Amino acid sequence: MARETAARPGTAPRNYPKGERRRAQIIEAAFTAFGQVGYRNASMVQLAAACGVSRAGLLHHFPTKESLLEAVLEQRDRQDGVDFFQAGAVAHDGLAYFASMVRLLAHNQANPLIVSLFAVLSSEATAADHPARPYFVARYERTRREMQLAVDDLTRRDLLRPGVDPSGLAADLIAFIDGLQVQWLLSPDAIDMPTHLRTMLRRLIRVELP
Repeated sequence: MARETAARPGTAPRNYPKGERRRAQIIEAAFTAFGQVGYRNASMVQLAAACGVSRAGLLHHFPTKESLLEAVLEQRDRQDGVDFFQAGAVAHDGLAYFASMVRLLAHNQANPLIVSLFAVLSSEATAADHPARPYFVARYERTRREMQLAVDDLTRRDLLRPGVDPSGLAADLIAFIDGLQVQWLLSPDAIDMPTHLRTMLRRLIRVELP
């Protein structure tokens, strides 16, 4: 949306040049801060302290809070795209796509800050003036498009169960996944996200996911 060894957003290999390593460390610390308190409640002074740099040092890498937020969100998407969805290519195989989605939720469940970041910022971004609004609008459009490609592939292969309407199914499944993530944040001991998603997909798809 997983490998325990996968780097968290912002984590830099040790052989990065010093400036790149510092930038990656700032992104990682901001990822944590935004996930805990949201974008609006995190000041640049607080972010600099969380990142272990001066405010001037933070501004050297990210001149505005908006540019830092953009870097955090881009890093999260880049990591998920590489680790789970082959930069969108897997969407053309419906079974592979939904198997990857289950693995992504398992990864997210082991990394609660990822889920918190998305839940907090996506809620904030419904405000018309929020700097992350264009990102989330584009992200949902891209996710619906890729998921619908996966649904269309299952339809062509006659892998959807009788009575399942493929039109609009992508939006319904995204709503289901987002709702699962919020419920899991509130009751992590009661909700197992990948299990719930796999159960839902069994009601829609005629064969077991790989």
